Amino acid sequence: MERGRGFDDYEPEPVPPERYVDRYGFIKQNVNSSSAKDGLPRSREARRVRKWRKMIGVGGSDWKHYVRRKPHVVKRRIRKGIPDCLRGLVWQLISGSRDLLLMNPGVYEQLVIYETSASELDIIRDISRTFPTHVFFQQRHGPGQRSLYNVLKAYSVFDRAVGYVQGMGFLAGLLLLYMSEEDAFWLLVALLKGAVHSPMEGLYQVGLPLVQQYLFQLEYLVREHLPKLGEHFSREMINPSMYASQWFITVFSYSFPFPLALRIWDVFLFEGIKIVFKVGVALLKYCHDDLIQLSFEKLIYALRNFPEDAMNPDLLLPMAYSIKVSRSLSESKIKYEKKHGKAKAITEA
Repeated sequence: MERGRGFDDYEPEPVPPERYVDRYGFIKQNVNSSSAKDGLPRSREARRVRKWRKMIGVGGSDWKHYVRRKPHVVKRRIRKGIPDCLRGLVWQLISGSRDLLLMNPGVYEQLVIYETSASELDIIRDISRTFPTHVFFQQRHGPGQRSLYNVLKAYSVFDRAVGYVQGMGFLAGLLLLYMSEEDAFWLLVALLKGAVHSPMEGLYQVGLPLVQQYLFQLEYLVREHLPKLGEHFSREMINPSMYASQWFITVFSYSFPFPLALRIWDVFLFEGIKIVFKVGVALLKYCHDDLIQLSFEKLIYALRNFPEDAMNPDLLLPMAYSIKVSRSLSESKIKYEKKHGKAKAITEA
């Protein structure tokens, strides 16, 4: 079979004309939108940055010592949000990817330059669908799309059993906004292979086995924490696969406001997948009284288009943190294993 054109065979297209760009690099049509106004006052942000720099040390040299000494302080500060200027470094430290990078010198370069992947054409096809309104990825065949291609291609070679699945592009794309190609690649490896928390690769394997388990567990949580809404969903024949698959596959990076997605990722990398369940239940709880009034078609729309006020990190995340899910996740995992067979159940974080 003919391999076809690789990404390096394409020339970058002209850079799109300038438009208003928010603090994260996304092109906005409405300059007065709320996402343009987010962020802390400069003086307060500067104080937070100083605290974080002291906590992590030069290049992260003090991080492990500080985490062992004051884990509760670290958890509290991460839940408040990592300063954006330090986010890339801290993500690498809390995910274990920095250690993987140091233990594997030259591996990424080998995968990108000297190896070929059966997924190359699929990756090229999907590149433009990843954060299409971000300036880094907007230029067709430009530097951002090239970096994204390289990371996804490298992973598809590194783990040929998983290869490439479309949702992986949003994980890699988000990481590339905060770190180099090689750093993003090893963080993707850390997540999918489970350097710190349970492996995520089951989200992208054939049949999406881990997605199926997580959706089962989410339905269990909804019935426990929001029984009236759970009953309403049953009457209207609504199940989590109709609205929540992308929550897990992209860890909220696909369609959620970027400031909220970043805050979720801060906690996700430190605490694991439980935050995805907590945020999901918190969203449904926040919109409970409206959702319970809707019939099937309007319910589907509402579950895919939450109101702007529900997406406020400072309102939603404290609600999510207060929701206890550990016991229920353990119980529902056991039930899932009994129902579907232990071989199909994936270890939960």
